[in-house]
Amino acid sequence: MPRVYLDHSATTPTRTEVAQLVMEYMTEKFGNPSTLYSYGREAKKAVERSREQVAGLVKATPEEIIFTSGGTEGDNLALVGMARAYARKGRHLITAAVEHPAVLDTCHYLARQGFAVTILPVDEDGTVSVAEVEKVLRPDTILISIMQVNNEVGTIEPVEEIGELARARGVLFHIDAVQAIGKVAVDVEALRADALTGSGHKIYGPKGTGFLYLRKRVKLAPLVWGGGQERAFRPGTENVAGIAGLGLAAELAGQELKTEMPRLAALRNRLINGILEKVEGTALNGPTVKRVPTNANLRFDGVEGEALLQAMDLKGICVSSGSACSAGSVNPSHVLTAMGLTREEALSSVRMTLGRENTEEQIDYVLEELPQIVERLRRKAE
Repeated sequence: MPRVYLDHSATTPTRTEVAQLVMEYMTEKFGNPSTLYSYGREAKKAVERSREQVAGLVKATPEEIIFTSGGTEGDNLALVGMARAYARKGRHLITAAVEHPAVLDTCHYLARQGFAVTILPVDEDGTVSVAEVEKVLRPDTILISIMQVNNEVGTIEPVEEIGELARARGVLFHIDAVQAIGKVAVDVEALRADALTGSGHKIYGPKGTGFLYLRKRVKLAPLVWGGGQERAFRPGTENVAGIAGLGLAAELAGQELKTEMPRLAALRNRLINGILEKVEGTALNGPTVKRVPTNANLRFDGVEGEALLQAMDLKGICVSSGSACSAGSVNPSHVLTAMGLTREEALSSVRMTLGRENTEEQIDYVLEELPQIVERLRRKAE
């Protein structure tokens, strides 16, 4: 039985060359970057090399990259750090109902700390309206946070237009780009981003690695104290091995973007069109055009998403019934319900996200097995 992994938005397999580099810096080049002798200088060189590689991927300068443990920490550091740093200027923040919990939960925390938070609705495709953003801007608005690509339905948000609006109004703009990096072009200057977060394990790098881009001259209050590492914004001994792996993964992602994404978009279309054709009572969640090349989110009438996930797993096919962070939850996806789906429609949905190792043969295997699985589950539910 073949094994088909279709959950690359949850995590990706670490590339062999990246894993080898990580192992090298864990066992041979294990120095502390803060030390002055050769081991330390070698480790410091690896950290700064990675800073250059990550900066190159998002069109930033190395000095604007702060290494973190991943997207969640990056979002927290950006939102809480900037809110605290600019609190005297204003205490109003804007975000959207479909954001990742790393942003939404952080905004809820800030609301409990006395900040005012406006959470914008989205349309049926999961898209934030630029006009709505402009409408809710206030004299005391200091920060807007909108993701570039939605983690559940793959919607590409109008972040460039929102960035232009924010810059013109003198409002800080943060982008959660965890699901965008390596899949679509990310240019921090074109996006007018003041802060942008990324994660290593979404681009075939090691887990526990990530970064925060912080535009020059933008203020940030640290969340942790105790050292001068990462310009004192993220003190503590650096994860040198992970950072080195992140840098290589970022460089390779940038090199392969123009060739790999068209290939995966074709596979994604083959998967979506095949399901809609072969399985009655199905529908695509999210946009047909402004969608990241790797994402297919569909609902199956009369079938519970969790049951479908488990049945597909028995056939060697790995998919998700929502975002990885909410796996096992009995509640429907907040993204799908924000898009107007009913509770039943949201709970009957699954997310399939493609990656480097997926092939036409694997997609055809899914299209062969899935109709039978759905038919069996529907009969069982009668």
